[in-house]
Amino acid sequence: MLSRVAESVYWLGRYMERADNTGRLLDVHLMQMPEFTQEELELWGPLISVTGDEAVFKLHYDQINLDNVLDFLTFNRDYSNSIINCSIRARENARSIRETISKEIWETVNHFYHQITHPKAAALMRREPDEFFGEIRKTAHLFSGVIEGTQSRSQSWHFLNLGRMLERADKTSRILDVKSFALMPKTKGQKFSPYDGLIWGALLNSASALEMYKKRFRQVTPEQVVDFLVLDGHFPRSILFCLSHAENSLHQISGTPHGNFSNQPEKQIGLLRSEIDFTEASDILELSLHKYLDQFQLRLNKVGNAVYESFFA
Repeated sequence: MLSRVAESVYWLGRYMERADNTGRLLDVHLMQMPEFTQEELELWGPLISVTGDEAVFKLHYDQINLDNVLDFLTFNRDYSNSIINCSIRARENARSIRETISKEIWETVNHFYHQITHPKAAALMRREPDEFFGEIRKTAHLFSGVIEGTQSRSQSWHFLNLGRMLERADKTSRILDVKSFALMPKTKGQKFSPYDGLIWGALLNSASALEMYKKRFRQVTPEQVVDFLVLDGHFPRSILFCLSHAENSLHQISGTPHGNFSNQPEKQIGLLRSEIDFTEASDILELSLHKYLDQFQLRLNKVGNAVYESFFA
């Protein structure tokens, strides 16, 4: 496969996944607003922290509030990772490889682009945010469905899946890191309050994990949330699941048997995935959840850089 085509397919997957995750995060935060106190209503900063782009936000806005955060993450065309820019870049990549992807994939990406760039889209978001972000979520589900049901499992599919899985692992780690930072016990033996349980539940909801979590665990506790979002090998948004499927796609692309490696991305993701395989939630919390996730994000970025150097450079 041409490196140009492979890169476009890869970034198509990343941009669509990035837009979906941002939309989910905003939707859940808006839904939780009636349950927050006035003090929490001012805490829109964590949503900017999830992106890692606080400095960019400060260039465009003088304060963090509901309207500014919604505009920045959804419609700001000067911010490269806003939902609208993700839709534009996803469409550009899809258009350049229309001969490689299925008609249904192109139609879904094109629909998403027109949905977000519609002149009345911003007004709809402010008037009916549930409907607006609900439509983004439906389009994301449709995108996943047409990928699974209409695209041959060729190298192009695996590059697209690789992009989606790396992006999803990154966003799950960021959501868990930023939203849990204020909730972790500050002193040994600090009690876990019912209100903490509510916020941990919102964290799970941000990762679309609350319902499946409840089917496995009876209560919401920090250790079990970490176990589910980091170490669960069956939930499709857990870090381990994403890494395992990204690793599989890398091996399908190169033809290298599992357990071996023929390039740096395979080596790095194999090491990272195997370490998580043999980690327990208690190990992570003992180290410090923030430190663990910070180290994970650095290593995941190295995997992304290695993918670029090995396949696209």
